[in-house]
Amino acid sequence: MLELLPPLNDHNLPWMDTLHPIVVHFVIAMGLITFVFDLIGVLTRRSALFEVSFWNLLFATAAIFVAIIFGQVEAGLANPYGASRDILNLHSTIGWSLAGVLSLMSGWRYVIRSKDPQQLPLAFLGAGGLLSALIVVQVTLGNQLIWVYGLHTVPVVQAMRAGLV
Repeated sequence: MLELLPPLNDHNLPWMDTLHPIVVHFVIAMGLITFVFDLIGVLTRRSALFEVSFWNLLFATAAIFVAIIFGQVEAGLANPYGASRDILNLHSTIGWSLAGVLSLMSGWRYVIRSKDPQQLPLAFLGAGGLLSALIVVQVTLGNQLIWVYGLHTVPVVQAMRAGLV
């Protein structure tokens, strides 16, 4: 059975490099631009931006589940050490929470759009601001895992394999 599994490379992954950061950048960009377009649309009364925002929100919602799948696999192969364990657990928890928040906001936005696509309640705009803040926190945690703790980087993987970490 183990022969069917691909060997792990020098990043401790069965594929060339980490895929989670690649996919998650779509979620980050689309999640943040959703709020930006909503804010500009409300301030300038350009309701056409609400349509762009709506589709970005839907794609961000779909993309986060792909990001979570790769993130969970890569987290399981990361061999976190020290404080990176707690950061990775918090990052995973917030990732799943963001999936729920994005899903709820997509449903809420669909109802709003069905009733009147030309208007956006300030409550939804406020929720978009909170979503953006949560995305920024999540990005900060992910950056720590890579740039501070070096998870899935060749030097850290080599040190782990040598028993130094």
